[in-house]
Amino acid sequence: MSITGIARKFFAPRWRELERHNNEAEELQRAVLSHLVARAKDTEWGRYHHYGQMKTYDDFVKGCPLNSYEELKGYIDRMRHGEQDVLWPGRVKWYAKSSGTTNDKSKFIPVSKEGLKRLHYRGGTDVVAYYLRNNPQSRMFDGRGLILGGSHQPNYNLPGSLVGDLSAILIENINPVVNMVRVPSKQTALLSDFELKRDRIAREALTKNVTNLSGVPSWMLSVLNRVMELSGKTHLEEVWPNLEVFFHGGVAFTPYREQYQQLITSPKMHYMETYNASEGFFGIQDDPNDRSMLLMLDYDCFYEFVEAPPSAPEGATIDSSLNSKTIEAPSGAVGGAIPLWGVEKGKNYAMIISTSCGLWRYMIGDTIQFTSTNPYKFIISGRTKSFINAFGEELIVDNAEQGLAYACRQTGAQVLEYTAAPVFMDARAKCRHQWLIEFSQPPQDLQQFARLLDERLQQVNSDYEAKRYKDITLQPLEVIAARKGLFNDWLKQKGKLGGQHKVPRLSNSRDHIEELLTLNEK
Repeated sequence: MSITGIARKFFAPRWRELERHNNEAEELQRAVLSHLVARAKDTEWGRYHHYGQMKTYDDFVKGCPLNSYEELKGYIDRMRHGEQDVLWPGRVKWYAKSSGTTNDKSKFIPVSKEGLKRLHYRGGTDVVAYYLRNNPQSRMFDGRGLILGGSHQPNYNLPGSLVGDLSAILIENINPVVNMVRVPSKQTALLSDFELKRDRIAREALTKNVTNLSGVPSWMLSVLNRVMELSGKTHLEEVWPNLEVFFHGGVAFTPYREQYQQLITSPKMHYMETYNASEGFFGIQDDPNDRSMLLMLDYDCFYEFVEAPPSAPEGATIDSSLNSKTIEAPSGAVGGAIPLWGVEKGKNYAMIISTSCGLWRYMIGDTIQFTSTNPYKFIISGRTKSFINAFGEELIVDNAEQGLAYACRQTGAQVLEYTAAPVFMDARAKCRHQWLIEFSQPPQDLQQFARLLDERLQQVNSDYEAKRYKDITLQPLEVIAARKGLFNDWLKQKGKLGGQHKVPRLSNSRDHIEELLTLNEK
């Protein structure tokens, strides 16, 4: 029997447990909340908010406020300096440096021992469980897994306190057995210089029997391109003939899918999306024929949701609306939020989490839409700070991804990176959206690409369509082709090249795009 065949027996019991997601969702989530509240009742936060007296979900809502990072920052800073029993029992050693934005100001998300085990590693285990269930002929454990990670460093120069990318924290704390079936070496994986790390990873992995890949699509593609340069081969399966799956997350896969399919032409190649963030592991694509993901309900994470407002003041974000109490409670909500069992399909929700890392009713910054409520399956629709609503058009990231995919199919173009922002008024008093796109394969006619993108956005977003009606409010969008390497140069300039760092896709502000346009001219 192969090593993978032996491993399948280890995952079989979990397959049966995961069936509870189909018809016991509310019970699972109520049990998670009870566990979290009971564990934290003797912490500073738990005593102040009377966790010891909480018996129901309504008690939790009435006793614990909704929080942004700013509300928790003071507590987290004290934890980073070594205080214990603040937001979670004991002392928390690790802090994930949030890569949700490219602002200079960073967030530091506590990662407790329980959070590592019951949020992050459990998610990674379940990804493999679902993959093996769906692919009984898999031999993934008979070779190596190429896993990309970030780096970490001492925190405030205090012994025993560390910050870094979540991926680096996971690699640092992973079971030693896993290191026997992964590549690159731990030393290489934790390098902070991405350009150096990229080359070393490619060289170390080149001669290994790599069967599976894990990482952010954009950074993995960069590493794989280096592998191809070193090998001189045409397709990746010529380097790794047993490669069978890419577990990806962090950014939408749509802009990169065509490039991966050209790089890897093997019919046995699979792609599996995950929703893992610095704050926890939340979703898994359990069905390869369904692009939505299953919400994981029996980890140390209790979910709540705030319906995204139908409109927002110019320059406002969903976060700021939450903080200023301008979001009205959806039907059935208590205190402005609803539990999982109150959500509806097709609505845009900002996700709020409470976890065993000490994040309490915390807005993570992502928006999702449920495609099913039995079981609870969803797609990531965007970020609470990543949308354009300068003129009431309510353009979200999912719209953008659909529009770009359509324009690429029609023109044969391939998008590597992009960002977009509004032009509020030009010299001719005209308003429009401006897109800055770095193509790996540019379209022959950029104006045609822009027209197709614009048409598709109108088809998938009725608000955008209304604002584009007869060019009265919005003029046709503008696409500017970025020079090669622009977005990497911009991230490098900010010290955010590699790891889990992402380019902001949509913004109501022109701050990011103006910086990029200036750099594009150099």
